[in-house]
Amino acid sequence: MKGLLSSLIVLAIILALVIPTGAATADKQNQLARDAQDVLQQIMAIPEQAIPPALMNQAEGIVILPGMLRAGFVIGGRYGNGVLLVRDEQQRWSSPVFVTMAGGSLGWQVGAAATDVVLVFKSRRGIDDIFAGKITLGADAAIAAGPVGRQVEGAIDITFKSEIYSYSRSRGLFAGIQVEGASLSVDHTANSLFYAHEGVTPQQVVRGEIHRQPAVAEALRTAVAEATAGGGSG
Repeated sequence: MKGLLSSLIVLAIILALVIPTGAATADKQNQLARDAQDVLQQIMAIPEQAIPPALMNQAEGIVILPGMLRAGFVIGGRYGNGVLLVRDEQQRWSSPVFVTMAGGSLGWQVGAAATDVVLVFKSRRGIDDIFAGKITLGADAAIAAGPVGRQVEGAIDITFKSEIYSYSRSRGLFAGIQVEGASLSVDHTANSLFYAHEGVTPQQVVRGEIHRQPAVAEALRTAVAEATAGGGSG
């Protein structure tokens, strides 16, 4: 019992150090958006190891979490900040909605301290649930480790049956990852800071109602559009 309590205390201290506080600035959100763009472009730059184009073409939304942190010993913890972009009926990608991901039961590469995570949403249901509060991956939405590479494109009658497919990149390795039990929620403070608009909602961002945006928002939209077929950034 004492060992478990000690582990919980250590985990609480670590997470208190890595989880952002109210002192966050818009500069941090700008850098996060730039990092998300870099992560996606680097992943898609090597077709043999990238997310299959057939899956990207079907994406309704994409979450990119650069450098998710891993902390804890007996009791593990995971925490990360990232962005969610949503595709509309005209196949255009939205500006980024900032999100957080937390959970203690993530599959992980052994020894990894920080890992880039990408989630590909094939359904709007999970996205709507995030906007309404949060979702728990695997419980509120079916999730699976995503297939990798061009060989998937050659499969006959390829189908992607899960609602969400998950990927990770750590120490140069890129592969599907299991993230059951992790929760995704909107980071309202980050959105207000990034768009300089107190109380901005994710729905307003997705509908394009925030007209004054940092240049990095358009750059990220363009990067996602280039990674998906038929996805304009305008």
